[in-house]
Amino acid sequence: MVFHVILSMKRLLQYIYLFATLTTLVAACAEDDTFTQSAAYRLAFSTDTVRLDTTFSNVPTATCTFWVFNRTGANVRCAGVRLEHGNQTGFRVNVDGTYLSPSAGYQVQNVEVRKGDSVRVFVELTSAYNHGNGPLPVEDNLIFTLESGVQQKVRLNAYSWDATLLRGLEVRHDTTIAPDRPVVFYGDIKVAEGATLTIAPGTTLYFHDRAGIDVSGRLLSKGEAGREVILRGDRIDRMFDYLPYDLTPGHWQGVRLRTSSYDNEITFTDIHGGYYGVLCDSADVSRTTLTLENSTLHNVQGSGLSVTHAAVIARNCQFTNTLGNCVGISGGRVDINQCTLAQFYPLDSKRGAAIRFANHRSLGLNLTVTNSLITGYADDVMVGDKTDSIDFNYAFDHCIIRTPKLETKDSVCFTHVVFEDPKDTVKTGEKHFVKIDAGKLRYDFRLRKISLAIGAADKATALPTDRLGRRRDDNPDIGCYEWSE
Repeated sequence: MVFHVILSMKRLLQYIYLFATLTTLVAACAEDDTFTQSAAYRLAFSTDTVRLDTTFSNVPTATCTFWVFNRTGANVRCAGVRLEHGNQTGFRVNVDGTYLSPSAGYQVQNVEVRKGDSVRVFVELTSAYNHGNGPLPVEDNLIFTLESGVQQKVRLNAYSWDATLLRGLEVRHDTTIAPDRPVVFYGDIKVAEGATLTIAPGTTLYFHDRAGIDVSGRLLSKGEAGREVILRGDRIDRMFDYLPYDLTPGHWQGVRLRTSSYDNEITFTDIHGGYYGVLCDSADVSRTTLTLENSTLHNVQGSGLSVTHAAVIARNCQFTNTLGNCVGISGGRVDINQCTLAQFYPLDSKRGAAIRFANHRSLGLNLTVTNSLITGYADDVMVGDKTDSIDFNYAFDHCIIRTPKLETKDSVCFTHVVFEDPKDTVKTGEKHFVKIDAGKLRYDFRLRKISLAIGAADKATALPTDRLGRRRDDNPDIGCYEWSE
């Protein structure tokens, strides 16, 4: 009997424990299903303003996101989340997986944010044409109305810029593009043999991924000092707060000059952010394929200037920061004067040379480099590849080159040349320049006062002005930029 009583007591205690546990769980669930009506409890946001930077009208932006946090001790429910201006601005919003659709009145109801939890919000914009001459603001507010009646908002900001959008352009007759408004190309500009494309001063052309300029005829990019032509990608937003996409490479193709293309001129032109800068296909070297003056080829995933058995003249140009070679020459006739070739490409340690020249893919090489600054991260930024059975003629005069000093018979090809010592971390390499900021991808290749390039050019062969069109003084500097206080 005593034994049965003990068993009964044990069962009773188990039932009591089970009942208490269930009661606690039910109470907890009831508590979890309770949402505060108190105005004292509010939501927190990862930002008070979502900025989508500048966008082209009628072109969808990339998606931006922000978080909504409940850092209070109670559950909070939004009676509604809505776009204040509905369909008037072009913003599109998704709140925790629910799209604020036109059919729903650009709002969503009963959005729960439990204590300690969060929800994510996604924002995009396709703005309408604003019929203005420049970027104009586009603004809206995302209103969170809590069940307590409290309203909280996150501002949505952008700038919309009307642009001409083209799927491509076939140039079969002489054509001029002038800076009326931005032009965005979603396909190639193709210049047919016998036709000339002129790009007027002050024009900026934006190219979508894999679009570029393919020239079988003639290209005249006719920028001027203070009114340069700019050829770039079409991403005008930011990768991070501190980093615009425009400072990163690989957003469009570049410029290609085909075998039939001669007498091209690129002057005061900034070409950057592509897969390559300018490619010159094999051609008749008795005719000039390209004259490149006062221009920049910067920050590309291939080579800056690539020449394959063609005749090219480059004066007062900046060739910088390329995953391939800043200047790559496989035969031909190339004359480089007062240029800066600086290989500080930051995104891959397997970057190419500042200059690479060879004769093994052509009938021969004739290369002249004068008054030019050739430097970079590596201890040796110059590469020459020679095939003995083919002409391999080159000469460097009044240059600064980051390469070991030659003690061979080829040393006669270097006159009045300063060979940089990689151990000199004070006046050479990146110390030549105003800014080398690999972290933020910001560069300024004008000379610092301490640079060895100052006053070191040959007066007899120096150019009268520099890359920016400024007069050079009586003791001109090596490289494309003349130093000034």
